[in-house]
Amino acid sequence: MTRSKVITVALHGNAIEAFWAGTSFLLTSMVWQPNFVAFSHLWGRRPLLLLALTFFTVGSIVCAVSKNFTMMLVGRSIQGTGGGGIIALTEILITDMVPLRERGNYFALISIVWAIGSVAGPLVGGALAQAGAWRWIFYLNLPIVAIGFAGIIAFLKLEGRTRSLKQKLREIDYLGSVIFLASSTSFLIAITWGGVMYAWSSWHTLVPIIVGLFGLSLFVIYEAKFATYTLLPLGIFRNKDTNIAYFLTWIHGIILWSILYYMPLFFEGAQDFTPVLAGVSALPQSLTVVPCAAVVGVIAAKTGHYRWALWLGWTLTTLGSGLLYLLSPTTTIPAWIFLMLVSGIGIGLLFPAMALAIQASAPPKDIAIAAAMFTFFRCFGQTIGVAVGGVVFQNRMAANLASYPSLSGSAVSYSLNVVSLIRQINTMPDGDPMKMILKTALAHSIRPIWALMCGLAGLALMTTVFIKHYDLNQKLTTEQGFEGHKKRKMKEGDPELAAAAVIPDAVVVDDKNTNAVNTDIFNCNPSAARMEETNVAADNIIIGKTAEKKE
Repeated sequence: MTRSKVITVALHGNAIEAFWAGTSFLLTSMVWQPNFVAFSHLWGRRPLLLLALTFFTVGSIVCAVSKNFTMMLVGRSIQGTGGGGIIALTEILITDMVPLRERGNYFALISIVWAIGSVAGPLVGGALAQAGAWRWIFYLNLPIVAIGFAGIIAFLKLEGRTRSLKQKLREIDYLGSVIFLASSTSFLIAITWGGVMYAWSSWHTLVPIIVGLFGLSLFVIYEAKFATYTLLPLGIFRNKDTNIAYFLTWIHGIILWSILYYMPLFFEGAQDFTPVLAGVSALPQSLTVVPCAAVVGVIAAKTGHYRWALWLGWTLTTLGSGLLYLLSPTTTIPAWIFLMLVSGIGIGLLFPAMALAIQASAPPKDIAIAAAMFTFFRCFGQTIGVAVGGVVFQNRMAANLASYPSLSGSAVSYSLNVVSLIRQINTMPDGDPMKMILKTALAHSIRPIWALMCGLAGLALMTTVFIKHYDLNQKLTTEQGFEGHKKRKMKEGDPELAAAAVIPDAVVVDDKNTNAVNTDIFNCNPSAARMEETNVAADNIIIGKTAEKKE
């Protein structure tokens, strides 16, 4: 929040430009993810990951040297494009190199990095902003990405599929990419500026939403009926359990980003904290993600079970979101620490559990895009969470302030510009009665957001009942594993790779539906459940180049 205020003042921007400085990163990071994944199938994971890092680096430099807000918005968009590629390809690389049963441990490692960034980012960024050194917020990315470049070049030696340049260019889904980018951008832009730049009833909001939805529908029809090589294999959505897991991921993104976005508003406004203290206040939630994600990864690797984490995680998230409703300007430090812990534990349990649920139920040949769509739906939920939370907050803030005669005239303006409201609260003396009125109004305006998140978490909890168990003991099938992986497997007598080496353009497939195990059968007869594991051999090979096309 303070970073945005300082940058806006330094670059002589306005509230709308400050809004787009954050939104542009989120939008570009999401809409480009499927393209990075599709291109990585053709050109290889390593080159695309290096390209994503390059985009992120260039964007960071442009932001750091910005002289005006136009440069800042361009830099943030470039940075977001690279960030989206990094997020998606990181998930995919794990599916390429790690067997399904062991992936929970690696998802936990990613969660550790995420938690460190979530804690350190607001603290370091807030401190630099307060010191007037906001450009270093972007410069600090450079040594980090330098380490990433060095590590990828030195250690990420992956095998790839041999194709000619002509064949690679022929297999790009040009029309599908254009339709998806245009329609998703149209929809998401309207969602983000609705209630901020334009009213939700305005044609500026409604027309892009309608056009975006129509375009996405057209994209699905094109991919299903006309595309030879698809940007997004629709086969990943044919499994009920995969779709449920994506729905849960979407809700998880809504709740996660609502907490990350609106909790600092509560601490800076209702608790009158400085930006650094507001960042410290996020520790009870951020730091619980790491151990909880690690616990799920270890237990899933040892037992092969992951649904327990879905049930427990959504139960705690529902309870924790409800407890946040109790937060007020007079809540003591020990009280809000314990109130925030519950939701932090629940959210942490869900990170690896939902990833495992998606990858266990997805078709093996589409496992990479299935993993990437996990991050896509989470980012999509984040966008929706900020937008919906903004509508709820603005409506309640306007109503709460309007109930005071002395504030009724400025109720709408305060509700639309919470940054100015918090700045005014922070400058008021502690004994001013108006200060407590504004702090209370702000805290009570955020409460409905926690109530909505509680309801969504409860809906997700009920939905988890319908997810089947899938065996995690599945063979690792990949075309872009570490160098030497295929040769080593062939020496060991792997029938899949032996057959694939003999039959040109062969693709190993596995009907994952046979891995679905009814809970009662699994619990009562473990041996029968183990018999459900699919043994893929040479007779499971699909011959011909059509295997690379859509189903």
